[in-house]
Amino acid sequence: MASNIRSVVTLVSIGVICWAIAFVVALAAGADAKIIWTCIVGAGLGLTGIRYSIRRNKRSGI
Repeated sequence: MASNIRSVVTLVSIGVICWAIAFVVALAAGADAKIIWTCIVGAGLGLTGIRYSIRRNKRSGI
């Protein structure tokens, strides 16, 4: 089951990287604050999701 958690963490990590890239592009393009905050919150929720998935795996052995 260890490969399952790796695939989940990999998928969420790719999402976080995409949000970080979108953040850099938004800053470079001079986007509105709403778009920049959306990128920050998206990346933050992704990091929270990684942490949650790892803790859940340790507790329940998914």
